[in-house]
Order: sequence, then structure tokens, then C-alpha cells
Amino acid sequence: MVLNNIENLLKKYEKGETTLKEEQQLKSYFLSNNVAPHLEMYKPMFAYFLVNQQETFTKDVPLKTKNIFNYKWISVAAVAIITLGIYFGQPVNDDVGTIKDPQLAFNEVSKSLEMISKRFNKGVSTVKYLDEVNKGTSTLGYLNEIENATSIIFKN
Repeated sequence: MVLNNIENLLKKYEKGETTLKEEQQLKSYFLSNNVAPHLEMYKPMFAYFLVNQQETFTKDVPLKTKNIFNYKWISVAAVAIITLGIYFGQPVNDDVGTIKDPQLAFNEVSKSLEMISKRFNKGVSTVKYLDEVNKGTSTLGYLNEIENATSIIFKN
């Protein structure tokens, strides 16, 4: 009868339906020396539970967090202050290249525009071959018209 009761409790235990009192009965049965031979495989599991239940944590758990000062942010702030100091510390240069003499200004602008014109003409000269390509493609259009005409003639 006791063996039948233990087997029923094991079935309930495997389904997770036992109470704490029933689990205690299983533990006491499997820790005793008179376990049925066909239930011997459960004995190490309950022995492990007993050993695991007796384990304790011995290290101290700190409840207060230590206030660690982070020096990385000080270095970031120092770099930002130095950068701003260099940027705002330099004297403002209001001279942006204005020329007061009108003739000299005209000569400088003329030189600049002449240089731009030369560069532009050099670039345009390298693209002139595209006109020849367009001429070639237009002659191919004539060939397509001839092909259409011959296909009409030979199909009739």
C-alpha cells in the first residue's frame, strides 16, 4: 500500500500537482534505505534536492552603491572648453578680400573669368565627339526605314 501511494505521488510530482507535504513524504521515502528497486532511479534526484537545500550564500551583498567619479566626462568637458576657447579667442578678421581700387578689382575679375572660360572650353572640346555619335545614330535610323520597306516588299 505504501509503495502504491509513493507511485501515485511520483505521478503527481511529475505533473507538478503535489503539495509541499506530499513532496516531503517523497523526500523522506527516497532518503531512506528501503527504496523499491524499480524506483531507485529517483533516489539521486531527491538526494540532490536535499544537498541543494542546505547550500547557503556566504558572500556579503552590498546594499549601498559606491559613488564612483567618472573622469572620462571631465576630459570631454576639458576638450570642449579648449575648443570653444580657441574658436572664440581668435580675433575676427573683417577683411574678406575686398579691393578698394575699381580698376584693380576689374582686372582680377577679368583674370578669373578668363581662367574659367579656358577650363570650360577645354571640357567642351572633349565632349565634341558626341556630335559624331549622334550623326551615326541618325544614319542607323535610315537603315531601319530601309529594312522596314524591304520586309513589307518581301512579305507581300
